[in-house]
Formats: sequence, C-alpha cells, structure tokens
Amino acid sequence: MGKDLVIKSAFEDGGFIPEEYTADGRDISPPLIIENVPAEAETLAVIVDDPDAPNGTFTHWLIWNIPADVSEIPKNIARKEEVKELKGALQGKNDFNELGYLGPAPPSGVHTYRFYVYALDDQLALKAGADKETLLKAMEGHVLQKAVLKGEYTR
Repeated sequence: MGKDLVIKSAFEDGGFIPEEYTADGRDISPPLIIENVPAEAETLAVIVDDPDAPNGTFTHWLIWNIPADVSEIPKNIARKEEVKELKGALQGKNDFNELGYLGPAPPSGVHTYRFYVYALDDQLALKAGADKETLLKAMEGHVLQKAVLKGEYTR
C-alpha cells in the first residue's frame, strides 16, 4: 500500500489563509503542492469550498484534467477556461458564477475553506465552465484517492 495523497500550501492545515489569497488581498489562488499521487493516476482535480457559508456549501474553485505528474499548482492561476501552464487543465464556474478561483470573503465570523485534491484514473470529458455537481458526477468511479487541506479566514 502506497502513501496517502497529500496537499500542502502557503498555510498549515487548519491554519489561517494569508490575506493575499482572499477577497481582501490580491484574491489570487494559493500555490498547491501535491505529494504521493498514485502511480495509476492520469489526472488531478481540485475543488475549493466553504461549508460555513450562510446558504450552504459555497464553491470557490473548480479545476480538473491537471496532469497527474504536476507536483505543484503555481499561485495566481488565471481565470480562464484553459490553463496553459497546467497543460490544458480546465476550470469550472464557482458559486460567484465566474471561472477560476475567487478567494475567501466570509460575510461574518471565521469560515473554514476546504481545498480538496482528487487523483483520478482518467481524463474527464467535461467542458470548461462546468459547475461542481457536474464535475462530481463526471468524477464518479474515477477517484483513486482524495486529500483535503483546510484553511480558515475571517475579516
């Protein structure tokens, strides 16, 4: 049995997300370091959400078809359908109804943001701009492993 998939970033698991990566700062995506990707994985997918949002879980970022050999997703991924620096990875629409990453902007209190990475056994036949439900459905039966990194933020 291999090691478990791991995701790391510019903040510790359970720690505070630096302002640069929030709506109060530059609002850019944080760097994500991905370790222990299973050998049989073809692609990676990332979902970032906020389960503490007032109206239920709020999606902040969807990106998939990242080649499995990518060990670091650089910070500040452009809000475009296709991410050239990640060899054609595609981004979906977050719950702001925009492409790409939009960072934490909690209306009140401390919110926990979950950065999930999924190791998948295939490339997803999913068009850019898909929403979270569509992405989750496309991933069904293809998830080899998943990992989560949690970060907190308050204004």
